[in-house]
Amino acid sequence: MGIQGLTKLISDVAPHVQKQSEMKAYLGRKVAIDASMSLYQFLVAVRGQDGQNLTNDQGETTSHLVGMFYRTIRMIENGLKPLAKRTDRRNLAEKELASAKEQGDTESINKFSRRLVKVTPQHNADCKKLLSLMGVPYIDAPCEAEAMCAELAKSGHVWAAASEDMDTLCFGAPILLRRLTFSEAKKLPILEFHLDKVLQGLDLTYSQFVDLCILLGCDYTQSIKNVGPKTGYSLIKQHKDIESVIENLKANQTCPPDFDYKSARQLFLSPDVAPTADLKLVWQSPDVEGVCQFMCVENGFNRDRILKSLEKLTTGAKKAQQGRLDSFFKSVPKKIDDSSSSTKSANKRKSAPKQKPNPKKSK
Repeated sequence: MGIQGLTKLISDVAPHVQKQSEMKAYLGRKVAIDASMSLYQFLVAVRGQDGQNLTNDQGETTSHLVGMFYRTIRMIENGLKPLAKRTDRRNLAEKELASAKEQGDTESINKFSRRLVKVTPQHNADCKKLLSLMGVPYIDAPCEAEAMCAELAKSGHVWAAASEDMDTLCFGAPILLRRLTFSEAKKLPILEFHLDKVLQGLDLTYSQFVDLCILLGCDYTQSIKNVGPKTGYSLIKQHKDIESVIENLKANQTCPPDFDYKSARQLFLSPDVAPTADLKLVWQSPDVEGVCQFMCVENGFNRDRILKSLEKLTTGAKKAQQGRLDSFFKSVPKKIDDSSSSTKSANKRKSAPKQKPNPKKSK
């Protein structure tokens, strides 16, 4: 789910902080990708003509493999260096599905059935094996995928985190890319958010931004009744934190009994992530024969198509290795300044000294 209404709020209050780009603009960039959501998307969307998931001769699902294979190639072909980061997440919709079945609502049954698609340990193992054969590194997160992606970006191991969940910004990712994992057929531009610019545009500190996102509605607690994006933003601007907001709620704005905002705040500010101090990420040349063995022999994909795509992978990997001009200089991640609700004064240029009048005499 992410953060409800955050993208629109940013667009309304500070539209200049949302940048749109094409994938080719990220030539040579290292990006940590939330692969858990991608796996779910592949299992839901990649289907045969009968509407069922693709399978191999043993009847095992292979939709996740073909999705991961071609999506990874598209990124590398455009010069990106993806780092796959995965963790398990499942939307629980059993009640809605049961109700839809009772009412005979076919459309809702299909909707909630898709939400209950489960990424299994075998799906994860398959994709990790495929990524290794393709030369793409991956990391298993101890908790949330977005938090680990954000940590990799904060520590300078990658340039940005890629996820559809806006709470990646809440975890402190300095740069967030959305729509990076969308299919090429959608023809939608990639959305680029810089956390420091978002904070400046909203005129909030990082801690105030986290509290705002909790008020808007996140995955980790309930939200306050009748407090939407605009109201939540106004309340945080006026009262600075959730505690003060709660003290000043109107009669029709009530907190649910299970509004555990403190735990949600702690999760955002101090998430459980794997240590990155000694982490080494290495992108390697693809194992062409290994990929063919796994995809074609073991899982029944067409060898000619796989080989043709692997040519793009090899070419794209070389393009990514060429990198960018700024990759020759060490990147120092920006530290989030939480000392003030506005950084504008710190960024102002010093006034230029007044120019002395021309001493030449006028004729």
